[in-house]
Amino acid sequence: MARFSPQLAAIFGGRFLADGQKLPGMSSRFSLGNRNILPGTTKQPRPETRRMAGLPGPLRWVHTTPCSSQCRRTDHEEKSQDMVPERKDDGLVSLEDLVFRILSNSKKKVALRDFFSVLASKGLRQTDPRLQESLEKIKEKFTQQYPDNIGDTLLDKLDFQECISSNIVLIGRALRNMFILPDFPLFAAQVDKLYEEIKMNTGGELATYIPQLARQNPDHWGISLCTIDGQRHSVGDTAVPFSLQSCSKAPIYAEVLTRHGSDHVHRFVGHEPSGRTFNDLCLNDSNKPHNPMNNSGAMLMLSLLNQSRNMADRFDDIMQRFKEMAGGEYIGFSNATFLSEKESGNRNYALCYLLQEYGCFPEGVNPMETLDLYFQVCSLEVTCESGSVIAATLANGGICPMTGKKVFDPAAVRDALTVMSSCGMYDYSGQFAFKVGMPAKSGVAGGIMVVVPNVMGFMLFSPPLDRFGNSVRGADFCEKIVSTYNFHNYDNLLHATKKQDPRRQYLQSKASRVVKLLFAAYNGDVSVLRQYLLQGEDMEQRDYDDRTALHVGAAQGHVEVVRFLLEKCKVDPSPKDRWDHTPLDDAERFGHTEVAELLRVAVS
Repeated sequence: MARFSPQLAAIFGGRFLADGQKLPGMSSRFSLGNRNILPGTTKQPRPETRRMAGLPGPLRWVHTTPCSSQCRRTDHEEKSQDMVPERKDDGLVSLEDLVFRILSNSKKKVALRDFFSVLASKGLRQTDPRLQESLEKIKEKFTQQYPDNIGDTLLDKLDFQECISSNIVLIGRALRNMFILPDFPLFAAQVDKLYEEIKMNTGGELATYIPQLARQNPDHWGISLCTIDGQRHSVGDTAVPFSLQSCSKAPIYAEVLTRHGSDHVHRFVGHEPSGRTFNDLCLNDSNKPHNPMNNSGAMLMLSLLNQSRNMADRFDDIMQRFKEMAGGEYIGFSNATFLSEKESGNRNYALCYLLQEYGCFPEGVNPMETLDLYFQVCSLEVTCESGSVIAATLANGGICPMTGKKVFDPAAVRDALTVMSSCGMYDYSGQFAFKVGMPAKSGVAGGIMVVVPNVMGFMLFSPPLDRFGNSVRGADFCEKIVSTYNFHNYDNLLHATKKQDPRRQYLQSKASRVVKLLFAAYNGDVSVLRQYLLQGEDMEQRDYDDRTALHVGAAQGHVEVVRFLLEKCKVDPSPKDRWDHTPLDDAERFGHTEVAELLRVAVS
């Protein structure tokens, strides 16, 4: 039967190798994450896999270099270690070749529009910095030919392989559903559904104690998510800039921990929830701020950053660090919000003097400069898009998923997420931990940064606030999303209520897979058939009447379906159903002459 072997599905850095050939420096074992192939456990692919690849002789799956299982490598590292030279006459068939064969049309060309549409369905955008090498090659080669719409470009085999080779590992993982959310369209659709449902929630009031925030549009409502693999989805007002306010406290805390370590940092600030409002004039029994997520604790965190540098350099350094967290996406500064906070921030001045009175600041710190820096950091602007990448950087252990750059120390991220879980939602933190169970940090501009550790980050934005200072719509979304998916910290306890796990690729019964395969053939949906082939599905599966997708496509007269199954999948051209009918019999009986001719050629 024509299908990929499990070994082909396991990794993308490998190649098909004709029997008897050998590559220098080839490892006898390779691993990627928790997938291992050991000597003696690698089975020969089926003969039909050989036919599909178009190579002579039996094939075996090999890997060209040793892989480390110690860490999750970036796309660039995977590419540089796993890619081998372009095929010549050595029997190698690259992943680029296989992808081209599956995506190409009847004219042996791949439409860029279709290619990017497939990537988009997996959560990858054309703006993804990890795809820029391929996009630059495409623009360089085809901008003059298609100046207005490069999506109209049709690439032949050599051009396609040249353009995608730089990013083939990332593209291969996307097409094989190897990202953290394998069924990304389904999850995105659920987010969209919740967005529309929560949009009707008009409760809450704008923050009025900062004049600029009182002028926000209460109808703004946006959701953006970014997974640890860089899958992106947004709905609503996700391009509207808004000030971070207290959402900045979690990344700042992680930054200070990364630079100074937990022991040093917590000489100046505690770990505990205060049980008081975020700007209350109080300290703990050690005369320190209760935690880094309230105003006094955040001021102390900023006092530990670049103490010896001037104010301009300190602010520039913080801006640059936020841009690294956001993968180079939008980070702005609202001078109007800064001036408004400075003018109306009497309580924060009082807090600053309280800290000075009790000797809380490190030696040599200018308290008023620190307060100015606090106002400036609260006035940094993000959009839901850029904020979701910051959240994903925290979800990914401090490594930005869009760039692969290490921003924070993993231990610092662990500590930051712990404090976010207990103190991140103002006086609602305990209820939020009970109901939602995800690390989060809210801000009075209407933002909520939510982290699903090792999975994804959300940035939610809606200015109307509840009595605790949290976005009404944002908190509502968190409660609803966790009622559907097992994102609560304790959802995976034994015998816990079963919820959906979007990280799993659910195994369907054989009957269900056959029905979906035949239904795609019935509808003439070649794009769905391509996805099934890429996922290693058996394209010759039969229903209870022994009918195959080729039977159904032929009976319906779908020329492209029949051509795809014959040419790309290399299926048997003359299987017989329970009535001894072949696809050719069906095509002739229903008068589909073009399909019948294709089948006659294949049979002969």
